[in-house]
Amino acid sequence: MSSRLEGKVALITGAARGQGRSHAIRLAQEGADIIAVDICEQIESNLYPLATQADLDETAKAVEDLDRRIIARKADVRSRDALKAVVEEGVGEFGHLDVVVANAGIMPMGKKNPMDFVDATDVDLIGVMNTVAAAVPHLPDGGSIVVTGSTAGLMPGTTSSGSMGAGGSGYAWSKKTLVGYVEQMALHLAGRMIRVNAVHPTNCNTDLIHNKELYQVFRPDLEAPTREDVEPAFTYFQAMPIPYVEPVDISHAVLFLVSDESRYVTGQQLRVDAGSLLRWPNGPQA
Repeated sequence: MSSRLEGKVALITGAARGQGRSHAIRLAQEGADIIAVDICEQIESNLYPLATQADLDETAKAVEDLDRRIIARKADVRSRDALKAVVEEGVGEFGHLDVVVANAGIMPMGKKNPMDFVDATDVDLIGVMNTVAAAVPHLPDGGSIVVTGSTAGLMPGTTSSGSMGAGGSGYAWSKKTLVGYVEQMALHLAGRMIRVNAVHPTNCNTDLIHNKELYQVFRPDLEAPTREDVEPAFTYFQAMPIPYVEPVDISHAVLFLVSDESRYVTGQQLRVDAGSLLRWPNGPQA
């Protein structure tokens, strides 16, 4: 363990597994105490299973095993009041809040229900705004906010192709809209030296891509594609010959953006995408 974040406290949403758990562990390795939030229940439109209380408990244990403190709470980012309550509890316990990683996200993959779009935007866009709104009053000058975007949100056509249904369009539209949101918040918080940046992953090795619905999008020619079936298609999506990045690859970028090494970096859209946007500048249908 080094000490790039020694004495810092970080709020992380979607922390029970995947990228969120990886961020919690990586920041704890650098000395941060953690306020971890996850919904720990299912959203009906999201067809792949979401994280559980057991997952959140596992994140808490991983942080504690690093000899760091953690408050891990079940809360829905769609509820600003719930987030405020967790943040206030965490600040009361740890004394301050320095870092925000607004990471929670879903990608409903149903084909027919317009409410899937609503669910996706409620979590992926409004959930980020709620997280930032709950945290900013507690952030000191010099704090840092990182938003999880997506390379899909930077590609033309991802909101209108229809291949991933209303929920997929809601996911892509939310990630696209977050680009402007990050830049606006960076401007408005710059006077307090609070940085606001986004990290945009390509396909990342988590449950969000490893589910039968997304496999079907990448291999529509097969009735029931497997992981082995889709990995060549995943690889084709990147410029670098890999099927996906790992959560810790995103965590390394997050760590840089919340550390003092990035003290003048703000309003940035940092892609960790293995060159996918360069490969598909006009969108994946090009």
